[in-house]
Amino acid sequence: MKENYLESVSLIERLHRLFLEVIKCELDSLKVEDINNVQALVLYNLGDEQISIGELTTRGCYLGSNVSYNLKKMIQNGYIDQVTSKHDKRSYIIKLSSKGVSLCKKIDAALDKHITALTNSGINNLGDLVAQLKKLEFFWSTISVRRTRFGMSARKR
Repeated sequence: MKENYLESVSLIERLHRLFLEVIKCELDSLKVEDINNVQALVLYNLGDEQISIGELTTRGCYLGSNVSYNLKKMIQNGYIDQVTSKHDKRSYIIKLSSKGVSLCKKIDAALDKHITALTNSGINNLGDLVAQLKKLEFFWSTISVRRTRFGMSARKR
């Protein structure tokens, strides 16, 4: 059981890194050179919403990336528009520009092709996997919250 537990943790990380490589391949096939795979994933997670920068960072897993730096680059390259919040002039709301929307549509189409290919290869029920991963997420968050609530660091035992 312990081997499976540790292997699942390692596998989750490897799958995320592989997915980022898949996004990079899609960007390469689209000849998009002014945005990287992590930035494209941030764009895709933003979608058609207008949100604060802080909210965006809690939405996705951007392994080893600096979301603020990536947002700055995406603004510079015209993928994201940044506007001052109406409620708090010190904060900003971000949304996709027309260039960002166009790229998101292309990424979405690529993901649709991936889903079709998965189904054709016999992997057609990711729902069970997602349910199990959500249970694991809940388990880990419960441990983390308990340790934080009672003032125990993760290293103390």
